[in-house]
Amino acid sequence: MIVNLDKNSFKTAIQSEKPILVDFWASWCAPCMMQGEILHQLDEKYPDLQIGKVNVDENRELAMQFRVDSIPTMILFKNNKPLELLIGLRPTDALLELFKKHGASV
Repeated sequence: MIVNLDKNSFKTAIQSEKPILVDFWASWCAPCMMQGEILHQLDEKYPDLQIGKVNVDENRELAMQFRVDSIPTMILFKNNKPLELLIGLRPTDALLELFKKHGASV
């Protein structure tokens, strides 16, 4: 399930023992919209994967904390730690491999 995160829900979400992919995006960013569509397709096919979205315009502190300079940027977290950083548009296969690499059931 894809969840919209803010500074309060973000802290809880990244503490999961399951990997969670957090997409930093903005509504005015065309590549972000394309990445969002890929994430929704991934979510429909693999509903057990954890995916979060952080709107950088509404959550500037989080974007600054993780040094998000370009969007889309995705960070994979597990047990409160950032494990992988992806900058730019990524296809479904690459995201599935990332989840698999960090122990998600796909």
